[in-house]
Formats: sequence, structure tokens, C-alpha cells
Amino acid sequence: MTDLLSFGLFAFTSFLAIINPMGVTPVFLAMTSDLSPKLQRRTALKAVLTAFIILTLFAFAGRLLFQFFGISVNGFRIAGGVIFFIMGYDMLNARLSRLKYDDKDLEKELDDIAITPLGIPMIAGPGAITNAIVLMQDAKDVQHQIVLPIAILVVLIVTFLSLVGGGTVMKFMGETGNKIMLKLMGLIMMVIAVEFFFAGLKPIIQDMLNIVPIQ
Repeated sequence: MTDLLSFGLFAFTSFLAIINPMGVTPVFLAMTSDLSPKLQRRTALKAVLTAFIILTLFAFAGRLLFQFFGISVNGFRIAGGVIFFIMGYDMLNARLSRLKYDDKDLEKELDDIAITPLGIPMIAGPGAITNAIVLMQDAKDVQHQIVLPIAILVVLIVTFLSLVGGGTVMKFMGETGNKIMLKLMGLIMMVIAVEFFFAGLKPIIQDMLNIVPIQ
């Protein structure tokens, strides 16, 4: 029982640190600043549900999926970095604001940003997916395997509360403050994108150099 509790606590703390709800919240608020609280909650809910499905799927079948499609975690990091950079560039240029005024396609656009980039790869990013795969490999029995998705769910509930609760901050910032935060978060996202990209590219280049025949 003690071992099971220790495993669950470790899973919870590791996912909490990797997902970092307080780090995701400012970006979420910047992207949904013009939405009503109801739409913000719906977007946040879809984002965390997407993340839960992805993390649970990879926890139980991640290694097989990667092998089947020939995907590496480093390749996933590179793809996530590209997505982050594009979104960050749009935020830096305040281009995301156009999403909030097209009422005809509003529902589809909200679904899009809830899935990407919020659900994937901001919440369920390469680090969280890798953590899910590794922890499932470390699970000793069925009880440990059941505890892992429970730990993921608890962390995502905390994330959802952080996303929804952070909306009250927007009321005090005003339109100018929201624009400043949008641009600032865009810059931060671009920096994160560069880190993701090169974190995935470095080991790939190292592997390529290792297999080059020595003349």
C-alpha cells in the first residue's frame, strides 16, 4: 500500500511539474481574452479532456504507437516546437484576435485552439507524454497501472481550475493589458518553441553522427 501511494504521489508531482498549470494559464488567457466566461470554461474543458485522452492513450499504448508509426519522442518535440513557434509568432503580432470576432466559425475555431495548441502540445506535450510512457513501464502491477491515469486526471483537474480561475485576472488588466500580455506570451512561446525544437534536434543529429562510417 505504501509503495502504491508513493507511486501515485510521484506520478502526480511529476506531471504537475511538467504540465505546469500556472505556466499554461497566461497563454490560455491571452488566447481567450475576448471570450465570455462560459466559452472560456468550455474551451478549457475541451483542452484538458484532449490532454487526458492523449496522455492516457500514450501511457497504455505509447511505445507501440511510436514503433508502429516510426515516431520518436525527439521528432514529437520538433513538431511541437514548430507549432509553438507559429502560434507564438501570431500572438506576438496580435493575429489571434481575428479568431474572436468570426461568429460564423467561432465554434470550430474554439475546438481547434482547444485541441491545438492548448490540449496538444501545451498541456499534453512531449515531456508529459514521455513521462506517461516511462511511468507505465515502471508500473509493477494492475493497481499501479490504474493509479497512473488517476494521477493524470487529478493534475488535469488542477490545470482546469487554474485556467478557469485565471479569467478573473483579465477583468483587472483591461484591453491594453490584454494586448501586452498577448505579445509577451507570444514571445515566451517562441522561446519555448526554440527550446523544444533543439531539444529534439540535438539527439537526432548525435545519432546521425554516430552512424556515419569512419573513413
